[in-house]
Amino acid sequence: MKITIISDNTVHRPGLREEWGFSCLVEIEGTPRILFDTGASGSILLHNIEKLNIDPKSIDSVFISHDHWDHTGGLKDFLKLNDNVKLYLPYSFSSLAEPSAREVIKVKDSVKIYENVFSTGELSEIEQSMVVKTAGGLVVIAGCSHPGVENILNSAKEFGKVVALIGGLHGFRAFDLVKDLDLICATHCTQYKDKIKSLYQEKFVEGGAGKEIEI
Repeated sequence: MKITIISDNTVHRPGLREEWGFSCLVEIEGTPRILFDTGASGSILLHNIEKLNIDPKSIDSVFISHDHWDHTGGLKDFLKLNDNVKLYLPYSFSSLAEPSAREVIKVKDSVKIYENVFSTGELSEIEQSMVVKTAGGLVVIAGCSHPGVENILNSAKEFGKVVALIGGLHGFRAFDLVKDLDLICATHCTQYKDKIKSLYQEKFVEGGAGKEIEI
């Protein structure tokens, strides 16, 4: 699978724009493309999508982790370009009363999205994370980890062994929880990114808009 970071607080690839927000494209062989979150700004999301040569109409589903502006800000503008998508929203989502999409799914409990792609369900009544099952184990993608990294990882274990964690980790500092993972890419709102990097240099991957992670 490949994850391409579209929006982040930093830039990895020249020509892209940074912002306080997060979005990434999830590509899995044999599975339709999924847009995870939409950053804070439609203009930046669409600018970066264009620079990354991503066709918005090639995306089949949009997965929103939680109803905060820095993850939903580009949603309306994206749907203007492609409303022929399945839109997976956490159950508590309220920003769009009637979003224009092919299908809108409010997610409360863990659910299968595609073969080997799942939602943890809405945790702590605020946020869902994505779980992708690969040959080597589970890849977890988180928006901000408001429910807590431990809660997210424990919920993901329903589907197997977690080997990678990608996304915003907010104030996470129970660093031993990720010591057995093979890959950590801490993005966006992660407060202790430098500490995580210093502890796990061999498995830490820098994020930034334009970064591609293949697993």
